[in-house]
Amino acid sequence: MGLIEFYKPVIVMVVLQFTYAAVSILTRASLLEGINPRVFVFYRQAIATVIIAPIAYISRSKTMSCWIGWKNFWLIFWAALIGITTSQMINLEGLYLASASAGSAIFNLVPAITFVAATIVGYEPINISLRTIAKILGTILCVASAAVMALIKGPKLLNTHLPSSNSLILLNSNESDNLWLLGCLCLFGSSCCWSFWLIIQVPVTRTYPNHLSLSAWMCFLATIQSGAVVLFTDPHLDAWKVNSYLQIGSLLYTAVVGSGICIFAQSWIIQRRGPVFSAMFNPLNTVIVTFFASIFLREQIYVGSVLGAVGIVIGLYVVLWGKAKDLEELKEQQQKKMMMSQKDQINIIQVLVEEAANMEEPLLIKQTNKC
Repeated sequence: MGLIEFYKPVIVMVVLQFTYAAVSILTRASLLEGINPRVFVFYRQAIATVIIAPIAYISRSKTMSCWIGWKNFWLIFWAALIGITTSQMINLEGLYLASASAGSAIFNLVPAITFVAATIVGYEPINISLRTIAKILGTILCVASAAVMALIKGPKLLNTHLPSSNSLILLNSNESDNLWLLGCLCLFGSSCCWSFWLIIQVPVTRTYPNHLSLSAWMCFLATIQSGAVVLFTDPHLDAWKVNSYLQIGSLLYTAVVGSGICIFAQSWIIQRRGPVFSAMFNPLNTVIVTFFASIFLREQIYVGSVLGAVGIVIGLYVVLWGKAKDLEELKEQQQKKMMMSQKDQINIIQVLVEEAANMEEPLLIKQTNKC
């Protein structure tokens, strides 16, 4: 039983990577069928809001209010705008223009970008040490590998008989290369937005610690924001149409599983093993997406994409190694503080006992003198 409990987080993380891979592939398939990426984001967030909001309302405690106040409202508004609305919209554009495998590989840049952003805002102090150098070098390797993936294709490795285009679009070579580059830039921008969202979570969760209610508010605000974007960019009613069962299934799956169950499972993993353990499994998602996308979506795999993905994974693990060392040092410092506080408590008790003894001695002497 102890062995099962030990490997349970590993099993959950492996299942999660297959789940995330299914989200990427189904989303990419829906986009190739013609669904509007911005409308896809709107429907996904609307479904997630309908599911999460009642659960958040029912599960709230009597002492906990759903009222967020104006300060928290604007923090949550900007978090939803950057981390959900903008991030998902440009991510879907990148998935459509590039590929699902490229999207999965470039998403591994998130820890490196988060390190840079956290350093700029002061959440990540820089000390001249081996772990800091590792995080810097890993970040440089990740960004350079992403540039290789975007700029260098090279010969094909899989599906070499297919034309260099999406399955539903026929383009010449120059147009296809330009769209590939634009797609990779969109995916990189989406990773930056997600990293910024992680940074914004620090002040948001500090002022509003109800995570379930916070998720409901973010989904609700993202629904309004994405709906406003669709009305501004695609005012025609035809843009809102969902034309196939595949698109309906993709929306339901990504909203219920991707935005609901996966977030709960990810939180459970982080609580049990920490964020570094969770991030270590991200490259597995890249392998799974690449394999199944080449089979079901007939995506071409290029040498440059493989080299870039390998470089991103290596850089990711270098950054995670440095971050793991930071967590170890933080735990050691906390243990030292606890030991120091315990020693201080013991010293205080000893001083109180000695003072009490000193106060009793003169009384004993007076009593003996009287006798």
